[in-house]
Amino acid sequence: MHDHDGPAPTTDPLRRVLWWDRLLADDPGAAPPRPPLDGDTTADVVVVGAGLTGLWAAYYLLDADPSLDVLVVDAGRSGAGTAGRSTGAAPAGRPAAVAHAPAAERELRAALRDSVVELGGVLAAEEIDAGFLYGGLVRLARTGPAVDRLAADAAAAPQRGDEVHLLDPVAAGRYVHADGVLAATWTPDAAHVDPLRLVRGLAHVVELRGGRVAEHTRALRVAPRAVVTDQGTVRARHVVVTGGALAVPGSPVPVVRRPVRLLATGALPGDVWDALGLRTGVTVVEDRNRPLTLVRTADDRLVAGGAPGVPERVPQLLPALHDHAVRHTWDAAVTTAADGRRTVGLDRGTGLAWSVGGGPDGHDGAAVTNLAGRVLADLLTGTESPLVGLPWVATAPAAGHRPGVRTAVPRAAVRGAAAAWADRVEERRGRTSAPAERVLDATGG
Repeated sequence: MHDHDGPAPTTDPLRRVLWWDRLLADDPGAAPPRPPLDGDTTADVVVVGAGLTGLWAAYYLLDADPSLDVLVVDAGRSGAGTAGRSTGAAPAGRPAAVAHAPAAERELRAALRDSVVELGGVLAAEEIDAGFLYGGLVRLARTGPAVDRLAADAAAAPQRGDEVHLLDPVAAGRYVHADGVLAATWTPDAAHVDPLRLVRGLAHVVELRGGRVAEHTRALRVAPRAVVTDQGTVRARHVVVTGGALAVPGSPVPVVRRPVRLLATGALPGDVWDALGLRTGVTVVEDRNRPLTLVRTADDRLVAGGAPGVPERVPQLLPALHDHAVRHTWDAAVTTAADGRRTVGLDRGTGLAWSVGGGPDGHDGAAVTNLAGRVLADLLTGTESPLVGLPWVATAPAAGHRPGVRTAVPRAAVRGAAAAWADRVEERRGRTSAPAERVLDATGG
């Protein structure tokens, strides 16, 4: 693969992002900036960050109680952050990185699977045209350790209530023609959306329901029942902090941020897609310590995202793309919990609520953030639903964390280097024929 030869379509840096370029090419006035906060104000709930979790929380809060005064503030434009820069994959998420009791794990997995259905239902009900499409998710293993991970996941899936099929290389080829595949898994519980149209559409619906969305309003500090911004101070009964906003001083949980590189090809001809064997809407993930995610869009582009090095990794996995140009490249920064655990929580003593992702996949996607938004809404409204009993839910910040105190160790860089090293070790030592034989035995091949 090689970069496009022509100049960038515009000097607007957002046009480097496929989703923004498509939106503005169709209608240059499609995403006018919203005004910033106009001085000090009050609200029942202030949400810091107009990403997907924050907007889902605002949406479900207003759905539960239309009389609530909900304000969402964002440092930039809705969709300009990580949420609008993703691949658009919307899977039900991976099993929890931390072991839970079997019953709790089953309840969590059921809620995550339902979140994919809920996402599609909300988009249909609110008439948000984000190109929602079920396609399922395929995970590819190209090393022995990756085969072991996929085999273990498939073996444990029935106990969690998940539908995960373990595939040998021949069966994997029915979903995608990738190089060096030793085994794969397939699950139907995944969809794909245009992430920017989803974010922008959801923000619009929040406003239609009476919520406020203030862009270009940077949070400088979060405190119990108050947020100080560069446009004024917001005082509220509850403060919700999500995504990149968790890096703001005073936030209730420690986080790390790591870079993600994404790219998109131009529309590929039919013979190339025949060679790739990938259907529209199907999500493909190469199982690694630093995973690579790929999707085929409705307009026949390939979008890929992962750790830096994506432009080199994609043609290694899909050799049919070697001679095809990359039309868009862009970067994002994924925020995850410093301890690797996903939590959604509310500290009732301070009124601070939060949602933070965890694990190697980084960006959780629209379905997982939908569930997080529903949990936050139930916590804030005091609704005794099954969702507030999920093992994700916390009632206090991480033990030992003092809000506003930054860790001195660059954990994101350390973990990124460790993951890269682990991938190199697996590539050198793990590509053998033995894992494929184990999969054939497990699948009856």
